Amino acid sequence: MADRSHGIPPAELGDDELRSEMAHLHETRHDTVLGGSEDALETHTRRMLELETEFQRRFPAEAAPEPRRTRAGSREEAGQADR
Repeated sequence: MADRSHGIPPAELGDDELRSEMAHLHETRHDTVLGGSEDALETHTRRMLELETEFQRRFPAEAAPEPRRTRAGSREEAGQADR
């Protein structure tokens, strides 16, 4: 039997559940960083990375960076694409 002490494995979540779990984790991140124990932060970080990795796998187009947030996209927007 799988260890579910830290939630359902991301691959087993439905799309809406994955989005909800990720949103909740991002909402609680600040409090965990500021007030959580070292173990709580480790667990939170591990779960966050698992969920984000699964999100990127399922929704690569949504997870892709905005072109302006990349070096090449910023240069292109500034008219410096050749550099």
